[in-house]
Amino acid sequence: GEVQRLEKALSLLATTGNAAPFIGLFGTVWGIMVAFQGIGLKGSATLAVVAPGISEALIATAAGLAAAIPAVVAYNHFINKVRNLETEMMNFSNDFLNIVKRDLVRRAGQTSSSGQVAADRGQIED
Repeated sequence: GEVQRLEKALSLLATTGNAAPFIGLFGTVWGIMVAFQGIGLKGSATLAVVAPGISEALIATAAGLAAAIPAVVAYNHFINKVRNLETEMMNFSNDFLNIVKRDLVRRAGQTSSSGQVAADRGQIED
């Protein structure tokens, strides 16, 4: 129904929020590998050798977090709106059904009592 359609629309936010940290972590690992590779090639751990790899690692981490945090916040915001809408729709449908049931019971009561009154007056023939 409608709730499933709304939840499906939020799947991109959920996927982004879940996957972005892992992509950032992959970039972090890659940057650290580049840093160690530089150390291995140069044979020393000077700042000039290590800095480019560490910089890559930090950029990847920041990019992953920059994508994940807003996606998770937005997903939580919108999924709460969907849940509230679902609750409102359920409450409305329950209220509506209760009104219909009360009306049917009331009408059934009027029909049977008016039939009984007519029978008591002798207006209904068997």
